[in-house]
Amino acid sequence: MNRNLSDIALSMLDLVPVREGRSVADALAVALQTAQHAERLGFTRYWLAEHHNMAGIASSATAVLVGHIAGGTERIRVGSGGVMLPNHAPLVVAEAFGTLAELFPGRIDLGLGRAPGTDPLTMRALRRDRIETADDFPRDVAELQRLLDRPQPGQKLIANPGAGTRVPIWLLGSSLFSAQLAAERGLPYAFASHFAPGLLLQAIEVYRRGFRPSAVLDKPYVMIGVPLVAAPTDAEAMFLASSIFARVLGILRGARGLLQPPQEGFLERLDAPARAGIADFLACAVIGAPDTVRQGLQALADATDCDEMMFTCDIYEPALRLRALDIAMQVRQDSAGA
Repeated sequence: MNRNLSDIALSMLDLVPVREGRSVADALAVALQTAQHAERLGFTRYWLAEHHNMAGIASSATAVLVGHIAGGTERIRVGSGGVMLPNHAPLVVAEAFGTLAELFPGRIDLGLGRAPGTDPLTMRALRRDRIETADDFPRDVAELQRLLDRPQPGQKLIANPGAGTRVPIWLLGSSLFSAQLAAERGLPYAFASHFAPGLLLQAIEVYRRGFRPSAVLDKPYVMIGVPLVAAPTDAEAMFLASSIFARVLGILRGARGLLQPPQEGFLERLDAPARAGIADFLACAVIGAPDTVRQGLQALADATDCDEMMFTCDIYEPALRLRALDIAMQVRQDSAGA
């Protein structure tokens, strides 16, 4: 089934990138400005990602940032994309997001990931002596669901705040594991195609085929991650995207750093393996002028029949980042009459 772009919700995932020559405080201010702009445009939700020990990312205290963004906006849903559950006790997560739900009723989402979101050294610092097993994530998700639901008679462990808030839980993933679990639990599913697109179609098929209706969802709901760089021309978009190409190359080479200004001819200076690695990482990226963006988004919609697209948009100049979101929403609106 081909879904019209006008029927697909648009949202934003922010890693809160720290830009070369600018501060963490600046990155936090830009995140709030971007969220406010996304709200004005009619975006559905604004999520923050949990990462640790990375110089170029300022979203490590995810729940704190969710509160900051929700406090500076009025209507847009705000949440985690996601909380890396192996790093946290479910009770602590339930209390934090339960508090957020009481502060901002009906606006908080809790996206959960199974990866640590960091390097092995930092993972050990976060988890202390805890050793993760394959059974822990499903068990922790179930515990979180119980803690956020209304307490049952005789229940001794109660999240205060948290109990009864029923904060919507999403499962996030880049493999088939979370797709299967989201299907079994009847939860909405978000695939991390913004950085790991390889299993996108297979994971969605697994999720939809195995979906069991639940108290929170009667049919599958799929969100996909989409790296977005939109500009008035294809050439300018490719130039602006060089900041993302440089970031991805750093990830592939284990040399993460601050978000760099765009550079002319960046890809052309790389060898073929480097270019191929960036292309694989960004296989779902949509980069270009409005017509190119429309074609790219529609191709993703046709391939996935997704319900929602969540953009990552790490353009160096904040004003040009906002312009990219303008273009994406205009493309969506224009598709309604197409």
